[in-house]
Amino acid sequence: MSEKDQVSAFSQEIIAFQRKNNLTDTEMALNSHVSVEHIHNIKAMREAPEPSIVASLRDYMEHKPTGK
Repeated sequence: MSEKDQVSAFSQEIIAFQRKNNLTDTEMALNSHVSVEHIHNIKAMREAPEPSIVASLRDYMEHKPTGK
């Protein structure tokens, strides 16, 4: 899978997670400790995220507590 395809798949994963949990980019940024700018850029596919950013977002999405 190319890097662009990986970024696209990850951005779709973030969007689906936000829809399922009714989260804004700001809420996701605050809870995952990833800047809202990074989240915007990943979703718009303007940047390939650093592995540490991917790890932080995935960790949050896998272990999200109830109540945001």
